[in-house]
Amino acid sequence: MINISNIHKNFNDRVVLDGISLHADAGNVVTLIGPSGTGKTTLLRCINLLEQPDHGEIEIDGVSINTQEISKPKVLQLRRKTAMVFQQYNLFRNETVIQNVVQPQVLVNKTNKQQAKKRAQQFLEQVGMQDFQNQYPAQLSGGQQQRVSIARAMALDPKVILFDEPTSALDPELSRDVLNAIRKVADLGITIVLATHEMQFAEEISNQVIFMESGQIIESGSPDQVFHHPENIRTKEFLKNYHVNPTTPARAQLKKFKVV
Repeated sequence: MINISNIHKNFNDRVVLDGISLHADAGNVVTLIGPSGTGKTTLLRCINLLEQPDHGEIEIDGVSINTQEISKPKVLQLRRKTAMVFQQYNLFRNETVIQNVVQPQVLVNKTNKQQAKKRAQQFLEQVGMQDFQNQYPAQLSGGQQQRVSIARAMALDPKVILFDEPTSALDPELSRDVLNAIRKVADLGITIVLATHEMQFAEEISNQVIFMESGQIIESGSPDQVFHHPENIRTKEFLKNYHVNPTTPARAQLKKFKVV
């Protein structure tokens, strides 16, 4: 489903991504963890070419791009396979909730408005925002806005949704509702690449966890391996303040996912 090979990205003289490669099968959840500023957001933006990598190859659901030979049609083709949920919601302030979910479907997927509205209502209901469809973003809490942005991403019918620290601006109570909405995405079998500092959630939802530092993948494996049996000393140091009850498998609620 997703194959990222040898991605490099520099900003001026600063190396941000230094030869990143990863793979995700259809329906899997790959979670990026690591210190702030280590390249997780840049990697997500490179996957759907919001940032153009300096070198490397990207393949999503059969669409393959050599990042040194990028054409506009290929970029559009690849972006139609993905949707992104940003830290700061990125909703249109002058449009209602329902309009925020309808308009991208009409513009990107050329869905007729009647069908787009029906889909919008369906996905707003899935994230618990159906009663707010005629309100404007300014009337919503941050967590509610983020759930609308998740519904918008789902309505685009992507093969992959990229989540960039979706709870970073939220307090714990609001974060819980957003994390539950992300579980709904996973339940639909949509492939997810998620950057987060929510370690418990990462263990619960992931098929694969990737620890990044200084633009490199330091360690990668199943949630059990990375969180409970890390091999790299930096992974151990990063996770030393993270504790779970080892007798209670956190991933039990997502049994349908197979760790690869």
